[in-house]
Amino acid sequence: MAMSGDEIVARIKAGLPDAEVTLTDLAGDDNHWAAHVVSAAFTGKPRVAQHKLVYAAIGPEMGGALHALQLTTAVPT
Repeated sequence: MAMSGDEIVARIKAGLPDAEVTLTDLAGDDNHWAAHVVSAAFTGKPRVAQHKLVYAAIGPEMGGALHALQLTTAVPT
């Protein structure tokens, strides 16, 4: 079963409370998503560490119920 967009956003915001999340369904199947996440928690961290924070917020469903996530991250301006 796929993870809904609302669930993805909720998990990211639970793990990164200040996050601004823009989510796009890439294939129209609720299974392939693109997320742009902006959070002060990314400040000073390399891109890989930023992505790991997002994956940790999503939890073990990453790669399972959430099949694919195209991820971009940024710090607030």
